[in-house]
Amino acid sequence: MAIFDIFRNKQAQEITLSHKDKKAVLRVIRRQEPIARRDIANWRTARLEATRADKPKQHLLQVLYGEVMLDAKMTAQIGLRVSKSQAADWSLKKDEAVDIDAVNILKDTGLFDKLVKFIVESQFYGQSLVQFAFDKAGNPDLLLVPRTNVSPATGTFYPDATGNTGEAYRERPDFGKWILEFCPDNSDLGLINKATPYVLMKKFALSCWSELCEIYGIPPRVLKTDTQDQQMLDRAEAMMQEIGSAAYFIIDTSEQFEFAQASSTNGDVYKNFIATCDEQISLLNLGAVLGQDTINGNRSKEEASAELMEAIVEADKRKIAYYINKVAIPAMESLGIIPTGLRFEFAKATDTEKLWKMVFQASAYYDFDVEWLKQTFGMEITGPRMNPSADNALKTGDFNFFA
Repeated sequence: MAIFDIFRNKQAQEITLSHKDKKAVLRVIRRQEPIARRDIANWRTARLEATRADKPKQHLLQVLYGEVMLDAKMTAQIGLRVSKSQAADWSLKKDEAVDIDAVNILKDTGLFDKLVKFIVESQFYGQSLVQFAFDKAGNPDLLLVPRTNVSPATGTFYPDATGNTGEAYRERPDFGKWILEFCPDNSDLGLINKATPYVLMKKFALSCWSELCEIYGIPPRVLKTDTQDQQMLDRAEAMMQEIGSAAYFIIDTSEQFEFAQASSTNGDVYKNFIATCDEQISLLNLGAVLGQDTINGNRSKEEASAELMEAIVEADKRKIAYYINKVAIPAMESLGIIPTGLRFEFAKATDTEKLWKMVFQASAYYDFDVEWLKQTFGMEITGPRMNPSADNALKTGDFNFFA
């Protein structure tokens, strides 16, 4: 069960959760967040609050990050970074022997996927403070403490994200056992902080482009009249409301109204600006621009970009292995989730195409283990092949898969 209580709007019901008489560790007071327009000024204010010398807090910054993560490209690319590491092969070993039972525990309970997600996301959000929990059946779980309530610069947890009363969570006796922290750098606000201005400007450009479509795609309607009779004006307004859905206005016959004409009204200026923002976001998240320019793109460019992204994913794996071995495994051992003495490691990445060429060339001189061929290349080998002799008689030769 979870180890922190949740209070909604200060008046919500209290949920007390425990495991083996373990009481709630961190209480979180949930507050309703207003949906407001986020702009560069909000971002600067949030940064100042998160980096000030006296009691830095990340409430405003993390709320802004939530708005930034509504962007489709941010969601897709961060999700790609997470899923690439989650899909990699890994094992838990003790004295070079794989502990299948421990591996299945982390897979079946979802602990591995959550560990990977929170560790990778810590590079984007700046921190991930998590807690172990157990359900009624005793199955382990991992819960994220809301980032709005955590200040990694001072190691302070605020039950009320908008309040001033906090708790030094790193000084708790259960820190490192029930409570774990993944924080690359206490002073780093994460990669989302660097992507925020591009996302906000992109959002503004999209709204402007939408207005352009509305103005020139569905032109507003104009009704001119010189009547002063209120009943006639009401009738005219009702008529404009019932006929069509475009914007309308009613003016006097002596008045003129028109939209100012820009040098170009086809939306290319917005399209190019949005594309530029997308490129900068891709460089931050993946280290390269992948699949953006389908007109001038080419295969070699895409392959080079994919290699750069893979290098970043490999760096993610090294961070994941470090945090799991140094932080997560000791905690899981102390809670009895897995046995002691285990070490986590990812399987070494193999270029299958290159390896196949090497095996094919060496097959003229060496024999290869059938089981290894099955596991490495996924081929179903049923047995040796019958080789024809010089006198057209069939005989069984020494098995060579490539003969």
